[in-house]
Amino acid sequence: MITAAQMRAARALLGIDQRQLAEMSGVSLPTIQRMEASEGNVRGVVDTLTKVVEALDRAGVELIGEHTVSREGGRGVRLKQAKRPPGSA
Repeated sequence: MITAAQMRAARALLGIDQRQLAEMSGVSLPTIQRMEASEGNVRGVVDTLTKVVEALDRAGVELIGEHTVSREGGRGVRLKQAKRPPGSA
């Protein structure tokens, strides 16, 4: 679902710290710290993982999965393109 490296990279893109991610997702700071300290895929309660992924999504981060189309392949993160208001060029 998400790797520890993706979590750290997503926070870096957003310019936020672990405490801010915890607040955004409704997950405790120690849980965020534990998730980011893990190796490879983050393991934990599905509901907790979902909260973090949804918070990052709302903040404008797109998680790139292992088999998602990207130029070089592999996992990663990127900022979503800003949506243009209707009628703008």
